[in-house]
Amino acid sequence: MASEPAASKARVLLVEDTLSLATLYGASLTQAGLPVDHVATGKEALEHLETGAYQVVLLDLQLPDINGFEVMRSLRERGIDVTTVVVTGQGSVVTAVEAMRRGAYDFLVKPVAAERMITTVRNAQERAMLQRTVEDLSPEIGTAGFFGFIGRSMIMRSVYRMIESVSKSRATVFITGESGTGKEVCADAIHRGGPRRDKPFIAINCAAIPRDLIESEVFGHIKGSFTGAIADRDGAAALADGGTLFLDEICEMDTALQSKLLRFLQTGRIQPVGSSEHKTVDVRVICATNRDPAQEVAAGRFREDLFYRLHVLPIHLPPLRERSGDVIDIATHFLHVYAREERKAFMSLSTEAQELLMSQPWPGNVRELQNVVRNAVVLNDGEVVTSAMLSLSGPNGDAAAGGAAGRTGSLCRPLTCPPMSTAPFPRPIVRPPRTADLRSRCPWACRCRRWNAP
Repeated sequence: MASEPAASKARVLLVEDTLSLATLYGASLTQAGLPVDHVATGKEALEHLETGAYQVVLLDLQLPDINGFEVMRSLRERGIDVTTVVVTGQGSVVTAVEAMRRGAYDFLVKPVAAERMITTVRNAQERAMLQRTVEDLSPEIGTAGFFGFIGRSMIMRSVYRMIESVSKSRATVFITGESGTGKEVCADAIHRGGPRRDKPFIAINCAAIPRDLIESEVFGHIKGSFTGAIADRDGAAALADGGTLFLDEICEMDTALQSKLLRFLQTGRIQPVGSSEHKTVDVRVICATNRDPAQEVAAGRFREDLFYRLHVLPIHLPPLRERSGDVIDIATHFLHVYAREERKAFMSLSTEAQELLMSQPWPGNVRELQNVVRNAVVLNDGEVVTSAMLSLSGPNGDAAAGGAAGRTGSLCRPLTCPPMSTAPFPRPIVRPPRTADLRSRCPWACRCRRWNAP
């Protein structure tokens, strides 16, 4: 194999210190039409990658000089843009998961099947090409919106490009991201941008449905299959026939149902609860989670075979703190929406309000920002939202407002109520009924010794 980097950006750099494995991997990639260069140490890898000649690096974590984590850290510090696929030894899945947390695109566990390696490298190359062509998107996309998304930062343009690409496919999509980043918006965008746009889009939140009912919600049931099943009912999979089934918070799904979902993905057939018959449906499955799916697999809470069946086209939605340049666009959008809804005159955000919004960490992401803007519109009047109108208290009270609290005072503006009186309540005057009145109300008065007493 060549030792000098080539000029083509489509090349793969293989970093592997075991010569026999490097020869085997290199031959498999070359036969698949993927040009590859090989180095044996982390230092050599950094020297080659600095040339910018590679889209993908296959990085062994155990190297003779520096480990793979140090190589990844150096790549970040030097600003080298390359898609990393880590290769780890058998039993080192936890280490590989940590590598993904540090920015790796995917991981492979030794011994690596040739087909698996080739597929992973090609997917990584596709991701790299999408990231490097995001500048082709219209710069006005943040203002106009993209299927419900607002923002024109570079990282979001990469997401838009990925959505455009996967929308044309029938393969399953796995969306990851923190709560409030817009995972259902992303799933809906994929559906609306693809050939199934005129068919149903059915969403199920696996975390919001009791475990004993989730199977019925997904696959349906027949009359009498359980208490309360008074009629046959189609599940989400049948209702989405021809369209898209979105399974939100997929990692919350019970392991017993995970096996049934895997069977459905393999066969395309569903079996309603209580029924012995199967029905074939044509649906595209999109799933999402706010957890780290690879870590859930490593912990044994999510089936590994189901993960690989679902994790065909991964999309990660960045948290709002990583796209701070979009905060004002998003806030202005919601300001106009809620001003119309509440019939208010608000038109813009003051400079101080913009600075305050930009300085926040937004742990609740877009959903939190949306609620802050709505709160300001509902509780205030005017044409410009000022910093004093923004309620930014979080779990730690005013501390969530950061340094801005010193400028604007308490940013949490609770509704005020009239002071409560401390005077004692007057004692009610109780007048006991007269005996004659009680006697007249008692149907047994004529036989009651109490009433007949002298």
